Amino acid sequence: MGISRRGALRALVASSVGLGTGALAYGMAYARHRVERLDVDVKVTGLPPEFEGLRVGLITDIHHSDTVPASDVARAVTLLAAARPDLVVLGGDYVTFGDRKFVEPVAELLSPLAGAPLGSFAVLGNHDDDRDMPAALASHRFTVLKDQRTRLTIRGETLDIAGIRFWTRRPADLARVLKGAGGVTMLLAHDPRRLAEAARFDVQLVLSGHTHGGQVLVPGVGAIAGRKFPVLAGVGTEGNATVFVSRGVGTVYVPVRINCPPDVAVLTLRRASDRL
Repeated sequence: MGISRRGALRALVASSVGLGTGALAYGMAYARHRVERLDVDVKVTGLPPEFEGLRVGLITDIHHSDTVPASDVARAVTLLAAARPDLVVLGGDYVTFGDRKFVEPVAELLSPLAGAPLGSFAVLGNHDDDRDMPAALASHRFTVLKDQRTRLTIRGETLDIAGIRFWTRRPADLARVLKGAGGVTMLLAHDPRRLAEAARFDVQLVLSGHTHGGQVLVPGVGAIAGRKFPVLAGVGTEGNATVFVSRGVGTVYVPVRINCPPDVAVLTLRRASDRL
């Protein structure tokens, strides 16, 4: 028996709705819990030979909440801790909407990542308050950088680590934080849009999150919310600055991930030839 064009269209629409519903169900029930560890070589302009092979662990956008359970956070922490990175970076958004109920629990869950050989550093995201969250992290031996910079000396070479809050955006404020930095500078900025300022101020490496990698990626369309970011996930460059953006661990607004698995990352620094 033949089928009309209208009937075929109805069948196609019904099929698409069914597939979409199935993907949504899978994204809510399974995909958002399946955190993976990424091992990525990141090329850094001007990296001295002494820093070649330095391994940085990055975990961000935990969003511990009623919809992001402790088991998800613990799994992500275990994955990253097992890699034994030289230093650890926490990239912000530890809870959702500053929910104080989860502030101390998430700091406790993250505590196995404190005490990395070269240090464990944290910055604040747009969902974090300016007092309780940093205090909880500090109580678990993380160095919280709130528009601050610190310096490490590694085999005679210096590495400046600058950390800014999400709301620190004015070039003058970033210039103040970065004043006096020399050699290689790593900027910890929750929002990857700070890549533009990093390039302007000759920062070589930026570590970010915030995007969730788009959280929901529609085939053929991508992530609608991702269009405003210079890099949605992974590695990008502008001038001499390289950025790595993690997809993060948790979810926000809706507890679902589609074609966008949660991640933690181990970044191995490699020397790149100068781009400018």
